[in-house]
Amino acid sequence: SQKRRKFVRFSFQNKMKSIRKNCHSIPDSLGFIIHTPVGIVVHSGDFKIDYTPVDGKPTELAKLAQLEAQGVLLLLADSTYAELPGYTPSERVVGETLERIIAEAPGRVIITTFSSLVSRIQQVIDAAAAHQRHVFIIGRSMRDTVRMASELGYLNISPGVLRRFDEIHRFPHNKIVLLTTGSQGEPTSALVRIANRDNSQVRIIPGDTVVMSATPVPGNEALVNRTIDNLFRQGAQVIYEKLAQVHVHGHGSQEELKLLLSLVKPKFFAPIHGEYRHLSLHAKLAKTLGIPETNIFIMENGNILELDQYRGRIVKKIPCGNVYVDGLVMGKLANVILRDRKLLSRDGIVMVIIAIDKEKGRIVGRPDIVSRGFVDMKEGETILEQGKDLVRAALERSSGRPLEWSFVTSKVKDTLSKFFYEQTRRRPMILTTAVEV
Repeated sequence: SQKRRKFVRFSFQNKMKSIRKNCHSIPDSLGFIIHTPVGIVVHSGDFKIDYTPVDGKPTELAKLAQLEAQGVLLLLADSTYAELPGYTPSERVVGETLERIIAEAPGRVIITTFSSLVSRIQQVIDAAAAHQRHVFIIGRSMRDTVRMASELGYLNISPGVLRRFDEIHRFPHNKIVLLTTGSQGEPTSALVRIANRDNSQVRIIPGDTVVMSATPVPGNEALVNRTIDNLFRQGAQVIYEKLAQVHVHGHGSQEELKLLLSLVKPKFFAPIHGEYRHLSLHAKLAKTLGIPETNIFIMENGNILELDQYRGRIVKKIPCGNVYVDGLVMGKLANVILRDRKLLSRDGIVMVIIAIDKEKGRIVGRPDIVSRGFVDMKEGETILEQGKDLVRAALERSSGRPLEWSFVTSKVKDTLSKFFYEQTRRRPMILTTAVEV
């Protein structure tokens, strides 16, 4: 008979320690050391190893090195940049580049970055102060972050450097730095609205320098490129990562991943946080450092990994995926709802109103047709008028007997669907309403 597996329930209280300063792109990013009944589990969190971080607090490598003596059962480690050889550059490099750009700029400097990247905001403020410039914030999320980070002590701002936006007209252009949202080309962000000439507070003028201090998140490349092009069209000098080192990412490259593996020396390893290709490449790095292939687990969302002191295996997969939020309803939406919404967004809707004689069950007069998102009411008037005549003719041919509702809706839909597709090569949603008279 199959031996029953024994599961041990335990509390995380007093069993979890943190690894401070993972040097990721947000303040207080942490990794975790979890003590379980079968061994120590280390979760790296998002991390890179920066020996010269902006706040002067590097990763606690000594704490990680001490774990080898205790024996680490499992390491779960960030794989986001497992494709990149070498080391991720320090944030200090970006600070030097920003200071040089601000020093050499003839006019205003407009800098955009992630609003959560507090260390980068600090570097912008420091560089502005070093060259007697004043910083003005544009964008709600950036204003909120600067306010909260300043109140909590994560930002050090010298008096007089940060100014209210209504004071901007008091200073010459070569004394101004604008810090804004929009590094990912978000359509409603401040920088994109500036690039589209849609911002009432700021317009690009000759002499402006715009710094894109971020790289596009995969999928946002087209939006970011369009924003850069629009800024160039207006005469701005735009500096981005391909022209100068104005951004470094917040994840470890291959040498940092190998350093973590070498310090911790886990019995089992599971690469996490990345696409499948990143996990596979991280697993190959682990093999080069001597971890047996049988002790490396490349998992996908929903996989359950079961471990004891001697062996591990993926035992099953639980259901997981996107959770749709539809108003106040959360959960899985019916396929027909998603299909209908896709159809409406693509081809629009046509509503047909038919008057039917209550006693005789026959059509009375000419149907009325209203469309939304299908054709322009003026330009498409001819098509809709022809549609009315076709519906009337189709139903009158069948009026030898009282009209049944199922027959009416089917006949109207078939007649108009064919006609509209022939005229427009589109298939709008067709709804029929009957009014008894």
